[in-house]
Amino acid sequence: MPHIGALGAASGRYSPLEVGHFCINCGAPLVPRVIEGREVEACPHDSFVLWRDPKVSTAVVVMAGGGIVLGRRAIEPGYGLWCLPGGFVNDDEDPAVAAARECFEEISAEVELTGLIGVYHIPKTDAPSMVAIAYRGRLVDGAQPSAGAEMLEVGVFQFDSLPPLAFPSHKSVLAEYLRSRAPAEAAAPRSEGAEAPRGTQPSRLQAPTRPPRRR
Repeated sequence: MPHIGALGAASGRYSPLEVGHFCINCGAPLVPRVIEGREVEACPHDSFVLWRDPKVSTAVVVMAGGGIVLGRRAIEPGYGLWCLPGGFVNDDEDPAVAAARECFEEISAEVELTGLIGVYHIPKTDAPSMVAIAYRGRLVDGAQPSAGAEMLEVGVFQFDSLPPLAFPSHKSVLAEYLRSRAPAEAAAPRSEGAEAPRGTQPSRLQAPTRPPRRR
């Protein structure tokens, strides 16, 4: 069963009341209203309520050559740090389709998703919180990862030699991935030559640019 947990502790709460919003029906400024014990923004004249929903994002642990594929970020937040490929889900997308699309955009390689690692809540203090869906994946036969528009470079790393990661949530995803694969590895026979080199030489090939989406 997929693990469902909170990644990190929220020290505060993003307040939508810090920004003015208006009714989509009549244009009136929204006012605070308590509905089911939660303060929301609502129209004083009709039934419109501005519900604050979390953003949905994806992350993929892509196996390659006995290690995992990471990208070094070319955008904020986390410029210059490494991360799992992934990103936001569009409103008309299946999350799995979005995960594969983001992989292609960020590491310029087709990825086949092979399983679900977990679903996580990521609290934010300065923006809407996020629901993150983490997958296992592998490079499609013959695919070679290279840096997309939002990455400075990509590389394949062993789990015992990972570079600094940009997001605490990605550290938690990798920890969960390692826990989930430990029983299978203990039961499987070991094969020689299965490990990836420590920090293989990353590629700096750039993919076509697109407007960045901040996570």
